[in-house]
Amino acid sequence: MYRQILVALENSQADKSLLPHVTELATRLSSRLLLVHVADGWVARNFSHLKLTESDEMKADRAYLEKTTTWLRLKGLTVSAHLALGDPATEILKTAEAEKCDLIAMTSHGHRLIGDIIYGSTIHEVRHRTSIPVLLVRAEKR
Repeated sequence: MYRQILVALENSQADKSLLPHVTELATRLSSRLLLVHVADGWVARNFSHLKLTESDEMKADRAYLEKTTTWLRLKGLTVSAHLALGDPATEILKTAEAEKCDLIAMTSHGHRLIGDIIYGSTIHEVRHRTSIPVLLVRAEKR
């Protein structure tokens, strides 16, 4: 059913809530995982058109993706990773479509109206702009 699952990672504690769900799903369905993190700092958003060098944030994000990819492969899963740059919702959707993903998996933080206004809501944008099913896992509060 789900041959390729895009897993939107934040490089935060929230990923620890999401990864067990997608690991189990991918194991049961023999799905491929595509780990995606979107670096959205100033350097990341201006990287290409200003020909900037990779920021420390981008280097840390790339290392995190590589570490997580290795860990999941050791569990026997087929995994690839992609570090995108720019607006998270736009890049998640663009990658999911380009890679022909059947499912987008993300964490929800449970913000309400004011929280969404302050922090934004990548989930809101993704779920309204895609026809690909979206799996939301509530991030555990730590």
